[in-house]
Amino acid sequence: MAKLIAGLGTSHVPAVGAAMDNGKTQEPYWKPLFDGYEPAREWLRKVDPDVVIVVYNDHANAFSIELTPTFIIGAADQFQPADEGYGPRRVPVVHGHPDLANHIIEHLVLNEFDMTTALNMDVDHGLTVPLSVACGQPEAWPFKVIPLAVNVIKYPQPHGRRCYALGKAIRKAVDSYEEDLKVVIFGTGGMSHQLQGERVGLINKEFDIAFLDDLTADVDRLLKIDHLEYMRDSGSEGIELIMWLIMRGALDENVNEIYRHYHVPASNTAAGLIILENES
Repeated sequence: MAKLIAGLGTSHVPAVGAAMDNGKTQEPYWKPLFDGYEPAREWLRKVDPDVVIVVYNDHANAFSIELTPTFIIGAADQFQPADEGYGPRRVPVVHGHPDLANHIIEHLVLNEFDMTTALNMDVDHGLTVPLSVACGQPEAWPFKVIPLAVNVIKYPQPHGRRCYALGKAIRKAVDSYEEDLKVVIFGTGGMSHQLQGERVGLINKEFDIAFLDDLTADVDRLLKIDHLEYMRDSGSEGIELIMWLIMRGALDENVNEIYRHYHVPASNTAAGLIILENES
């Protein structure tokens, strides 16, 4: 049977990908951030998953304001890096796992999650930067990837409670898949940041650290954070953290924090990373 064993939460800052793509990771500005990624990469190499479910958001590349799915899962054989206006990132093609993806979609829809299915979907930095954070710059990604895109761009975004419940349903789906697979789930986006308006550049370290702490200490508090609180305390883009709650919901009730890295600034953003393993 397939087994979902761990989760990783990470920011997906586009400038992080650009720093890697342009050989700037050892420059004084970037080195402290990338040094903190090395333990996570070593952990992932040791875990050696067969499949990674990446929960991310599209940034108006695969979708638009005119067509905005709340939750969409990619069930294709492969996904091309998106051209975000300056050419696609020079990263490997993302290879999917259609059988497991369709199994998850069927399980979710039959259990009252109205999922959208994508058989053709380019993936932007929201997905490729987390893969680069976790894997570096390989010639090919070392595992199959199931993309799960969440609308955090256009109101109304899903509530954190719904995202957490979706994670639980994904866990049940994975557990019922008959092939012997080792699965890890990534929750991406955030942490606190705002990219426009009078508060552009907002970073709230206290909010971010409390969020990281309560992924193990008090998940119920995180599930009560509403849209207004995210915007007020973590900036207009801080609501991306609801995608980390899908990751958290897919894990056991009790988890062990394996590693944490938090760095300010990464571009104009707070960059966080956390690894959680099931106690069992």
